[in-house]
Amino acid sequence: MCLSVVICYTAFFKTKDEKEIVKLQDVPQEKGLINGHLEVTYAVGEDGRYVLEPSSGWEAKTIALHQAWEVIEAKLQETLLAVQRGERSPLAYYMVKNQMDIKLLAEYSGISRWRVRLHLMPAVFTRLRSKTLSRYSSLFDISVEELQRVPESPALPQEYLEYKQKVDREN
Repeated sequence: MCLSVVICYTAFFKTKDEKEIVKLQDVPQEKGLINGHLEVTYAVGEDGRYVLEPSSGWEAKTIALHQAWEVIEAKLQETLLAVQRGERSPLAYYMVKNQMDIKLLAEYSGISRWRVRLHLMPAVFTRLRSKTLSRYSSLFDISVEELQRVPESPALPQEYLEYKQKVDREN
């Protein structure tokens, strides 16, 4: 789920006609949600040409990512509760955890959408063949045993949890 390099296209606009370009020395280097990773930003070098410049983060982007992860965390918690109540199969939890919908899961797994929909039902999921479970587990990079159960609480990226703690301490 975490990428070591994220490509980010950066350009700021003053007015419709007048573009302000990010200069090499102005590329943001603030710590963000991508702890230890760098993202690549386009900037203008001294020769006036675009160059790729590594950046360790940008506060505005960090805030936006934090807000997005809050939404994902809420959806993950909601799905986890549905699985624990027996309304959805564990597949639903891992689908949400990996930020997939039925269509994307079907495409990545090579299983038709209507079958994926069926597999989200607990009664159908418990009867799946090991070959089908293996397809899903390899897609999510977990064991078949892990796929058949869910954690007590949502598993979120460490970077998000650390940032969330930092923000909570500041407030």
